[in-house]
Amino acid sequence: STQSTWDQVLTERMEKHMSKFDDLDYLLLRDSNLGGDYKGSPDVKTGLFTMAKVLLIGAGGLGCEVLKALALSGFTDITVIDMDSIDVTNLNRQFLFRMKDVGKSKAEVAAKFITDRFKEVKVEWHNKKIQEFPREFYEQFHIVIGGLDNVEARRWMNSMLHSMVQFDESKNPIMSTIRPFIDGGTEGLQGQARVIYPFISHCYECSLATMNQQKRYNICTLADTPRVPEHCIEYAYIKEWNEEVKKKFNKDSKDDMMWVYERAKKRADTYKIPGVTYMLTMGVIKNIIPAVATTNAIIAATCVNEAMKIGTSLASHMDNEMLYVGQTGLYGYTYQYTRMDNCIICQSKPQPITVKEDMKLSDLIDILKGPKYQLKNPSLRSDKATLYMTAPKSLEEDTRPRLGKTFAELILEGLMTINETISVTDAILNTPLLLITTVAKQLSY
Repeated sequence: STQSTWDQVLTERMEKHMSKFDDLDYLLLRDSNLGGDYKGSPDVKTGLFTMAKVLLIGAGGLGCEVLKALALSGFTDITVIDMDSIDVTNLNRQFLFRMKDVGKSKAEVAAKFITDRFKEVKVEWHNKKIQEFPREFYEQFHIVIGGLDNVEARRWMNSMLHSMVQFDESKNPIMSTIRPFIDGGTEGLQGQARVIYPFISHCYECSLATMNQQKRYNICTLADTPRVPEHCIEYAYIKEWNEEVKKKFNKDSKDDMMWVYERAKKRADTYKIPGVTYMLTMGVIKNIIPAVATTNAIIAATCVNEAMKIGTSLASHMDNEMLYVGQTGLYGYTYQYTRMDNCIICQSKPQPITVKEDMKLSDLIDILKGPKYQLKNPSLRSDKATLYMTAPKSLEEDTRPRLGKTFAELILEGLMTINETISVTDAILNTPLLLITTVAKQLSY
C-alpha cells in the first residue's frame, strides 16, 4: 500500500540519518553521571531523532546558526518562526540565504535550505508574529529556543510559556506542562545563553532590571545643537517625519527608511557633521548592533548543546546564564540569577502599589512604563469600570479623558474604590498584571 511504502521510505531515511551521527554514540550509548544516573541506550538516540519537537523563534543571524546546529545534532522535527524578510545586508552572516533570496521570507528560505540539505529533517516554517499563535500551538513542542533580537518578544514568550504551566493539588508545577525556554542573544562581540524552566528557575522578567536601555537623546539637543550623526538621524525620525509625513513609520519599509536618511543627510550637511549613512540610519532607528558571525556560532552551539541535554537527559542543563565576552579574547563567565520575590510572571502575585489621591491616572501609566515594569502601552480596568484602553481607537478616545483625572476624582465618580484591584493588560504580557492599588489619603466621600 501507499502508506506502507511511505513508512518503509521513512525507515530507510531514518536509518541513513542515524548513521550520519555515529559520533553521538559516544554521548548517548554510554552511561554517564553528568546528569545523574544516565543509562546509555539506542532508544535515547532513536527518541531524540523521532520524538523531540523543537520550536525555534527567529531565523536571523543567531537563528540560522541554531537551525544548522539542530539539524547537524540529529533533531528531525523543527518549527521555525520569523516575520522578517531577507535584506541584502543580512547576507554577510546569515549564511542560509543567497542574493536570489532577497525579499523572501527568512523562515521559508531557511527551512528550505535545511530540508534540501537534510532530507530526513522536517522543518515547518511560519512568517508571522509569535503573538498570532494560540497557546495550543506552543503546547505541541518539547523545547523552545529563542533567537530573538528584542526584549519585548522575549518577555511575551516568557509570559506565554509560564501561562501554559498547570499545578497539582500541592501547588507544585506539573512537569509535563513545562516547556523549557533556551534563550540566546548576541550583541557584537558579546553573547549570552541560559535555560529558563517556568516556575522552577528564574524567568526572563526576573532579570529585566539588568537589561541595557536603548539610548535616547534630549530633543533640545537634537533641535538646537546636533553634534554627531545620530543626532541628525533621530531629529529626522522623531520630529520631521511626524510633522511632515504624519503617518506611522514602518521600520521595514525601504522607502520610509530612505526618507529619513535623506533628511538626516541634509541636516548633517548643514551642520557640517560627517558620517550619516543609510546603514547607520537603519542602525539608529532599528537599534541594530553590528553582528559578528563568530559570536552567533558560539551562542548557537551553546543553545543546541542545552537542547541536547534536555532532550536526552545525558547531562544536567545549565542553571545560570553563560556570558561570552569576545572583546577580551575567548572568554566567558557565568552569572547566577535567582527568582524575584515580587516577579510579575513567575511568582504570579498581585503587585501592591500606593498612589496619592492627587496623582492622575496618567501618572500610574507612567509608573507602569518606567524602569520597574517597563510596559509598552498598558490598558487599565478596575472592578467597577474600564479606566483606560489603548485599543480599539473608539474605546481609547472614550477613555482618554480619564487620564487627566486624579484618583480622588475617579473614586468620587464611582470608577474605583480606595482599595482597588486594577487589571493591567499590555502587548508585552500574555496574561494580565494585577495591581492592588491603595489611595494614600482617605477622604470623606
